[in-house]
Formats: sequence, C-alpha cells, structure tokens
Amino acid sequence: MLLNQSLSSDALTRNPAPRSFGSVFTVTVAASLLLGGCSMLGGRDDAPAPVRSTASESASAEDTAPTPTATEAAVAANPSGAATESETSAKPVINRSAPMSYTVKRGDTLWDIASMYLRDPWLWPEIWQVNPQVENPHLIYPGDILSLAYGADGSPQIHLTRGDGARLNPLLRSDPLNDAIATIPYSAISAFLERPSVVSKEQLKTAPRVLSLRNDHMVGGSDNEIYARGLQDTQPSSRFSVVHVGDPIRDPDDGDILGYAGTFASTAIVQKPGDPGRALLTESARETIEGDLLLGIENEVPLNFVPRAPDMAISGQIVSVSDGASIVGQYAIVAINRGSRHGLAPGHVLAIDEAGETVRDRAGRTFAGMKVGSAFAPKVKLPNERNGTMLVFRVYDRLSYGLIVSAQNPVRIADVVRTP
Repeated sequence: MLLNQSLSSDALTRNPAPRSFGSVFTVTVAASLLLGGCSMLGGRDDAPAPVRSTASESASAEDTAPTPTATEAAVAANPSGAATESETSAKPVINRSAPMSYTVKRGDTLWDIASMYLRDPWLWPEIWQVNPQVENPHLIYPGDILSLAYGADGSPQIHLTRGDGARLNPLLRSDPLNDAIATIPYSAISAFLERPSVVSKEQLKTAPRVLSLRNDHMVGGSDNEIYARGLQDTQPSSRFSVVHVGDPIRDPDDGDILGYAGTFASTAIVQKPGDPGRALLTESARETIEGDLLLGIENEVPLNFVPRAPDMAISGQIVSVSDGASIVGQYAIVAINRGSRHGLAPGHVLAIDEAGETVRDRAGRTFAGMKVGSAFAPKVKLPNERNGTMLVFRVYDRLSYGLIVSAQNPVRIADVVRTP
C-alpha cells in the first residue's frame, strides 16, 4: 500500500514476384526513379527528434551522483519496463540523513516527512508502526514526535509519540481531521480545483450553463452579468468557475471519451438564484460566451491519505495536463486514463515513464537491398525511460488526477504511468 506500453516498430517491405519481363522492366525503372528522388530530398525528416540532456550528462564524477532509489535500480536492471520481482517487492531504504527523532511542525506534509526518512517515500506504510492505544494513529499532528528505530530483524520502524498539540481536549478542536498534517499541501492543487482543466461527461450533462449575457453583450468579462440555467438550488454569493468546453479527451486504449478539455474563463458569483439565475463575472481570463459551464469551486478536499503503491499492476497514460499546456514539470497536475475500476485510490503513487519516441534507422535505410532516402528508412520505437513520480489525489471511474511530485525532464501527454 504505497505512494506508488508499447508500440512495435513496423518496417515491412513488400517485394511481389514479377509476372513478366515487361513488368520486371517497369518495376526496375520505377524503383530507380524513386530512389533517385529520395537522394535529391537530402535524406531529412520533417521533424528531427529533439536532443535531451540527462542527469548523467551533468554529473562531474561517478562518485558525486546520487544513490539510485530501489525502484530506479530495478528499472536500470530491467530496461524493458516490465515489472520484476525485485521491483514489486522493493524494501524501504532509510536516507543517510534521516533524523533519529523529529518533531512535526505546522506546514509539514506527510510526503515531506516520508521523503525525509525514505528514498522511496511511497514505502512509508512499510515502516509506520501503528499504536492501537493512540487516538487516530494514522493521523499525524503538529507537535507529535516521530522516532526512528530498528526491529530485531534490522527492519526500520517509525514510532509515534503524541505531542501536546494532539493531546488537547477534542472539544477544543473545531475539526481534528483538518488539524492533522496533509499528505500534500492544499496550495499545490488549489488553483486546479478553482480552475478545472477537464470537464467530465457527467458535468457536461448536469452543470449550470450560461444562457445569455445581460445588456445584449455578445461576450462577457469582469463586471458583466450573465443569466444561467440550473442555479435554482444555489445561495446568493455562491462562487462558480465558468469553463469553456473544448475537444473531447479520449482513452488511447479504446477511443472512448473520458471527458472534455476545459478552459477557465472567469469566476461567477451568484446574485439571484433561479432557473435562470443571475450572476456577476469576476477574475476573467478569457471571454465568457453562451453555453459555457458553471462548475462549483471545491474549497475542501480531503488530503489526509497515506502515500503508497497500488496493490496491483497499473499501466496507463497521461491524457491531459493542467492549463492546456503541452509539457509540464514538477508540481503540475495531470489526468490519466486509469481510475477506480482499475484499482486506483487517493494516495496511490505511480511512476512516470517518458514515452520513447519513434525514430528512423537512417544508418540501415535500405529497400530491397538498395539504399534509400531518410524518409523511407525503417522506424524504430525507443524504450521508455523513468522520468518521475506522481501522487494520485482524486479518482473517478476511468479517470484520475495526480500531482507530479518529482520529474527529471518535462512531462508530456502520452507519457506512461505505472506501478512503481
């Protein structure tokens, strides 16, 4: 329970048997003309593969390189990307700098603490020693003391001692769950929650919708008023994100629609509930038009989950990235084509693999034993390479959202996610 692909190259050449001397002569002449044209093309592809730097290129010496994590070592030993016994049964390794005792501070997150103690933070449940005599033993509060110890077999353990802040009378706490430290900071996902970039099929059917703009405006911006259907069950001053619905997001596995790309337009504050109701636009980022959706802003999302790897093998792809960008990095939010029906839950950690590009084998470009231009060279699929880690925080049936907690290179749509 921890924070926890492949296109084959097809270079088929067809060489049907000639039926007559005339057809042989015709094919020979045509091939000669074709190959000659290839040479005049200069042997270039329209879009050469980009050159990317790697962490190893920046290392000054082998002994200064960081010690690989258990999962990274397993991936290096198994370049194909298939799960191995050593990878799926990784043991927790304590960081050399891990403290023997640590007092939890306000602002800490469980991911930060797990990263401080473990090379693979999603193995936290392996070392967490639950004390049944402690109230809510799975929750950690500011002031609690964490102690590192080792069992009789040498396995690392983290023990919890409640601090003064956690021993307060429960009646003095407005919300004990909110007092506990979160797994990831709310600030890392708050912008995404307020400005969603994916619209689900259910939201498309049921969410309030802009009916028209007041005072005969064709498009709306800050300080304009709109009328919207579906505001009868709202309260005055309720806030919504106005989102323009874009192209469908399809599952690369079967082509089914998982949702739709959403572009934040503005914030709408309800002035008069009803169907239609009236709302005021604020914080405009683009024009609001008829048909845009009003999506509720979620101010509270449970973030007290345990980082862990999925219990089963997960393999999927990134299908959308936040803000409609083409590439993102650490602390960005991505959507993947795997959800609860595949066994995912909030707190699950997935490895991110950079999808290997398809390149042409220019050195061995031949057709029927003869040299051809680069445009006709056979295609070869490069292997996927481990790039980073994501932590799932919201799960739907076939779609999940995750926060990229580490990334060595830019993350793109179609990159692979899998059980670490």
